[in-house]
Amino acid sequence: MKKWLSTILVLGAALFEFGSIPAHAQEEAGLDRAPDASDNLASLQHGAQIFVNYCLNCHSANLMRYNRLTDIGISEKQIQENLLFTTDKVGNTMSIAMRPDDAKAWFGASPPDLSVEARARGKDWLYTYLRSFYRDPTRPTGWNNRVFENVSMPNVLWTLQGIRDAKFETDTDEKTGEKVRRFVGYTQVMPGAMSSVDYDSAVADLVSYFSWISEPAQQQRKRLGVWVLLFLAMLSFLAWRLNAAYWKQIK
Repeated sequence: MKKWLSTILVLGAALFEFGSIPAHAQEEAGLDRAPDASDNLASLQHGAQIFVNYCLNCHSANLMRYNRLTDIGISEKQIQENLLFTTDKVGNTMSIAMRPDDAKAWFGASPPDLSVEARARGKDWLYTYLRSFYRDPTRPTGWNNRVFENVSMPNVLWTLQGIRDAKFETDTDEKTGEKVRRFVGYTQVMPGAMSSVDYDSAVADLVSYFSWISEPAQQQRKRLGVWVLLFLAMLSFLAWRLNAAYWKQIK
């Protein structure tokens, strides 16, 4: 019976965590593990600030309203004074004025909406991507990215990270004999406003914010899930004892 109860708890925990697993596997080769700050209000607030200042010019988050930021400790007054543009209201969604056709003409592709990007791509992918830009004069924007090669997006955080060049070496594949370009590191060309450690921390805050807007109720869901599992465990125990008492009387 104990084994049966343990199985129920394990299955329940698996189902409980399933909702937070992104559409693709997290353990992709070459991706760095993103720090988890989804329950840190200060980190989420900093991530919201970075998002509005650097991302919301081109990327929308149409499934998120500004007033939901009160859930992470930002008052409506702070939203109005620090995060809203002139024509926006607290109840508005995080939309942008740029038309998709114009964006495609300027960048070659329309910037995606970021409402559920963390669930679609995964936090590790976003964390690595935002830290993998390098200068590339052959690209229209002057930038490239190791995670997303020939990406249309420029490095909008370059003032914080600085400008870097990527160093590559050409090796010969032993099996196929083909030439393979291998990344060996970055060279800092111009320093940014942040150190590398501070920049990584800022990106972690931004990625945590992306994860939060993809499901603002996720922390509440996880807390509620613990109580649900405890209730099911207690109910299973009572059902087991009731079943034993019932058959004992029949015998």
